[in-house]
Formats: sequence, C-alpha cells, structure tokens
Amino acid sequence: MNPNLKWKALFIVAVILFCIYVLIGTPKFPTSVQDIKDNFSHQIKLGLDLQGGTHLILQVQVQEAIAQETDQTVDRLIGQLRAKDIHYDEIRRVDDTHILVRNIDPAQLSTFRDIVTAQYSNVWDMSAAPGDPSAYLLTLRAAAVAQIQDQTMQQSLETIERRINALGLTEPTIQLHGRKDNEILVQLPGEGDPTRAKAVIQAGGQLELKLVEDQSSYSSESDALAKHGGVLPPNTELVPGNSERRAASGTPETGESWYLLSRAPVVTGRDLRSATENRNTNNPGQFEVNFTLSGDAAKRFGPFTEQNKGRQMAIVLEHRVYSAPVINGRIDDSGMIEGNFSQESAHDLALVLRAGALPASIKYLEERTVGPSLGADSIRHGVQASVLSLLVVMIFMLFYYRLSGANAVLALILNLIILLAVLALAGAVLTLPGIAGVILTIGMGVDSNVLVFERIREELRNGKSAASAVESGFAKAFLTIIDTHVTTVVSAFFLFLFGTGPIRGFAITLTIGLIANVFTAIYVSKTIFQYHLSKMDRQGQLSI
Repeated sequence: MNPNLKWKALFIVAVILFCIYVLIGTPKFPTSVQDIKDNFSHQIKLGLDLQGGTHLILQVQVQEAIAQETDQTVDRLIGQLRAKDIHYDEIRRVDDTHILVRNIDPAQLSTFRDIVTAQYSNVWDMSAAPGDPSAYLLTLRAAAVAQIQDQTMQQSLETIERRINALGLTEPTIQLHGRKDNEILVQLPGEGDPTRAKAVIQAGGQLELKLVEDQSSYSSESDALAKHGGVLPPNTELVPGNSERRAASGTPETGESWYLLSRAPVVTGRDLRSATENRNTNNPGQFEVNFTLSGDAAKRFGPFTEQNKGRQMAIVLEHRVYSAPVINGRIDDSGMIEGNFSQESAHDLALVLRAGALPASIKYLEERTVGPSLGADSIRHGVQASVLSLLVVMIFMLFYYRLSGANAVLALILNLIILLAVLALAGAVLTLPGIAGVILTIGMGVDSNVLVFERIREELRNGKSAASAVESGFAKAFLTIIDTHVTTVVSAFFLFLFGTGPIRGFAITLTIGLIANVFTAIYVSKTIFQYHLSKMDRQGQLSI
C-alpha cells in the first residue's frame, strides 16, 4: 500500500474510533449494552421539545425599578438639603417619575437650584409646580426612564440565567420574548416539576433593608392606617410580613403583621457581594443567611446603623418583611437574615442572593409543561424519518452506482457519527428542528457524492483511466461542493444569529453536518477510491 494512503486510512480509523468512544465510551467505561445506552443518552442532550420540561413566560415589573430610583433620589435630596441646612416644607414622590419640593426658603433658593443642577440635571428636569408658585416639580427624563428600563431588563435576564444555571439544569433557554421589552422566555428541558425553579427565579426579586418607622407592628393594614388618622406619614409605606406574637395562654403563634417602613431603602440587593447559609447558633434546628456588602454600600450602611441604634431595621424580600431585628450597634459590611429557614430554603435564598438581585419583581404570564410522551413521539418519528431517508438513499446509491454506491453509504454513516460526536463534545442540545438538520445533512451528503460520481463517469466516458478519472472527478467537483456548502453555512449562520432556540439548534446541527460532509465526501470517499484502485488491475474498471 502507498505509505501516504496508509496514513490517510489510519487517520480516518482514528477519527471513527474517537467519535464512537465519545458517543458510547464516556462518561463511564461500558461493560454492558445498558452502559452503552446510558452513555449515549448522557452525551446527546435533548431539548424541551424532545425530552419534555417547562415553558415559562415572565413579565418584569420595570415600573418598580423606576419607582425605586425616584425614592432613592428623594432620600438623597433630603440628605443633601439637610446637610446644607436648607429649609423646606415637603419633599415627596408624586408618582414614579415626579418629585414635589414645596416651600424652599427664598433666601436659600439659589443654593437649592445649584444642588439640583450639579447633581440631578442630567437625569431630572426641574420646573415650577402647576398651580403652586412656591413648589418645584422634578420630572424624570424620558431618556433616563428608557435607560432604567433597558438596564432592568438586561440585569433581570442575566440574573435569571445565573440562578437557573446554579440549579444545574441542562441547557436552559433564557431570552427576551415577544414584541414587549419586559417579557422573558424561560425553557427548562427535563424539568417536569418547575416548582423549585420558579421559586428560585422569583424569590428575593428585591432585597431591601429599610428603617422601621413605628416600633410596633400592626395586625392589619386598616389598623395601621387608623393609628395614623388614615394617612401615612410622608415617604413611608406599609409592608406585610410575619411576626411572632403570644396568645393569651402564653404560647407563641405566628400571623401576618404590617410594618410601617421608610420608603427609600438604605441597601438593596444590588449592593450584595456574597451570601452563605449557616446554622442558626441560637436555634440549631434552623438556618440563617449571612451576607456581606460592597464597599460603597458599607459606607452608607455604617453611618445609618450607628445613627439608628436601638431601632428596628426591616429585611424586605419581594415586598415582604422577612424579619425586623433591632440594630444593636454599627454594622459596616456584613449582616444576617433570620427566619424559619430549613437548610434547603436557606440554601436557595443564599443562591438567589449570590446570583444577584432582580431589579424588579416578576409575574408569570404563561406556564406550560411539555410531557415526556410528546417528546418520545417526536424522537420516534424523527428517528424513523432519519432512518427511512438514510435507507432510501442507501438503496438508491447502491442501485444506481453499484459498488461505488457503498462508498457513498459508508461516507454518509461516518458523517452522522461525526455529527453526533461533535454535538456531544460541544454540549449542544438536539431538538426536533435539529433532527430536521440531520435529515437535511443526509440530503446534502448525497448531493456531494452524486456530484463527484457524475464527474467521474464523465471522465470515464472521455476515455480516461480509472485512476485518472477519480482524480479529475474529485478535483472538478471540489469547488462546486465547497460553493454549495459555504452558501448553506452562511444561511445557517444568519439563522443562528437571529433565530430563537429551536431554530438555532437546526442551524448548529446543519453547520456541523455540512463541515463533516466535506470531510467525508471528499477526504474519506477519495481515500476509499484510492484504496480500491490500488487493489485493482491496471485494466480493471470501476463499478460506477
């Protein structure tokens, strides 16, 4: 055998063995047929449409992030006016995008204007309040609103993705959905019970540390309003939560309570640096979550806790008070969340906080669970279509091109093996459109072989020898094959770039199959021809 041909054959055999090993030899060495099946099912990951799972559409409440920005601006503005000893009657949020400032001391009006111009003019517009010449209205600019919305959606998308990935789910899909910018699509393949995933996605959407304005909680919202004459103090809000009270018998009972809190938080989930779950030292049967803050948050939190020693600070998660501990001393960069946490719930909460806080809460618009029977039917029909198309192609090639058709059949089988092995190595997910890509790859493989074989036939009709006809046939068909494959790969690239999850799966499968097809239809097929020619007599004829 020609040494060059020998090395080509060894390389092809090595590629085949490596691909087979990837598909059925890992992650554990197979010792039985069941091990081979388990390895193959582990390596080829199936999408939502094949193995079933959960389909969710979430809506991010972006207005909450805008309102939070307005509340924090009110808090900062109050602090700056007090620091400059500027007198005023009222500063309050009118709605999500407006702040009202009333009765600034006329002698200090220029200082007030300087503060607003220097600190807020790039985000807020100031004008005289309608109907009140002594008041000023700060309006959040449309560009700033749009920027907050964009940042909120991007942060929500990234945070949800980190949380889902931390659960260890296989190849989830998390992306913006529909024409509305505040919707997110979440698909969880293989997750038949989405309860925990939903809890981790939504829990702790907004972590806020707020000062408790009234030292006692209230049994109902109406009770709290009655204590304040039906009107809450400026820049405060009522937030529900759980508190432990004692019944007449002296035994503790748990019920809902309402807390009057400062509207502006001193620390939010954005300021968290890390969070871990630990056993509660005071109650070994329960767990707590310890967290640390960023440097900037510590600078705010330290003076805040020092000024409010002896007062309660509410830990608010998803608009609900988890606990309201008393501030015993200055806290700079660390704290804890206590509650009736089990180890799993404390772990999930710490996971949520580590992954990052959602800038706004979310609402579920749609939830669908795809059963595994639908996936099984899709797999069965897809495999049947692939096998049937492969069999029909094999029969046609063997009938029309005789023994040379076996060359094409072998190249097609190797093409599929390489395609599946690359999918396994890349961790790609096989979806129903992906199976369609496999079928299309078979068609493209046949097309390549037909181009080569017809070129060889043409050369043989022109009187060339078998060896010369094979060499010329592959050389002349090569550019045509490359041209058709490159144009198809470019189309697949745009499908991947602009398509959704299943369409991307089709594009990935098709691209890998086309690249593998160039290798099998040109390199492998030509090597087989050359090996066959080396065993033929000089006067022998190709069976084509």
